[in-house]
Amino acid sequence: MRIFLTGATGFIGSDVARNLIQAGHQVLGVTRSEAGAEALAALGAEVFHGDLNDPNGLAEGVGGCDAVIHTAFDHDFSNFAANCEKDARVIAALGAALEGSDRPFVITSVTAFGTVEPGRAAIEDHFDTHSRNPRIVSERAGRMLLERDLNVSFVRLSQIHDTRRQGLVTELIGLARRQGVSAIRGDGACRWAAAPLKDTALLYRLALEAQRPGGCYHAVAEEGVPLHAIAAAIGERLSLPVVSLAHDEAAAHFGWLSHFMESDLFASSAATQQRLNWHPAGPGLLDDIRNLDEAA
Repeated sequence: MRIFLTGATGFIGSDVARNLIQAGHQVLGVTRSEAGAEALAALGAEVFHGDLNDPNGLAEGVGGCDAVIHTAFDHDFSNFAANCEKDARVIAALGAALEGSDRPFVITSVTAFGTVEPGRAAIEDHFDTHSRNPRIVSERAGRMLLERDLNVSFVRLSQIHDTRRQGLVTELIGLARRQGVSAIRGDGACRWAAAPLKDTALLYRLALEAQRPGGCYHAVAEEGVPLHAIAAAIGERLSLPVVSLAHDEAAAHFGWLSHFMESDLFASSAATQQRLNWHPAGPGLLDDIRNLDEAA
């Protein structure tokens, strides 16, 4: 298939592009820069110049493609809600370009939206319509396309990691470096699900090739790594002390991350593994933290 791939030069998207090409697919990858264009060409991908701020311009790239994978997202968390709305507009525009066809469209979401109730791992076959996470608009936009008979499926992300980046953990590492301590709130019992980058790239391809409208898949290799274990691994790698902070201290220390430090973001991928024969085999999150690439 010839696949239109947004975020093709990003942390996850570049590995998705590589996996697709190695499997024999053609990739038309979106980039904003000449450096990105050179990186895509080196992978063997075609180049499409586009930007999330121009959703209609992006949609022009869909013509002549057999499928779409949307991995791009603006990760400026200081403007998170607005960036989520921007993502929903991009999904709507790409969907409009696919209208009237059965071409598969894989959308990126997050595992938190599979939460049924506190204390239970998030699952693929549930959509928490009451979630207060602003990114719910992305999955909601995709489900609206489903109602219009588009061939939409979802890959929900956990903390995706290698030795260069680790999702929200990357922010904790940066904070530890700046503050001189690796901190947790309270006992650090909250858990975050995680998956290796290369296994996640494979999952996107398998989700695309399955072509199951409404399919929802969790990029989860470890259902829940406790925050106290994450903090300990960061402290070990950076030779910093690990400290526990009370609620007020934690709010000041973590800033916008405070909410996440109090969130149990654990999730299951049992259905994903069974339905797609996907069996993640990469290193664990703590191993990648301990082997952190300091040059990244």
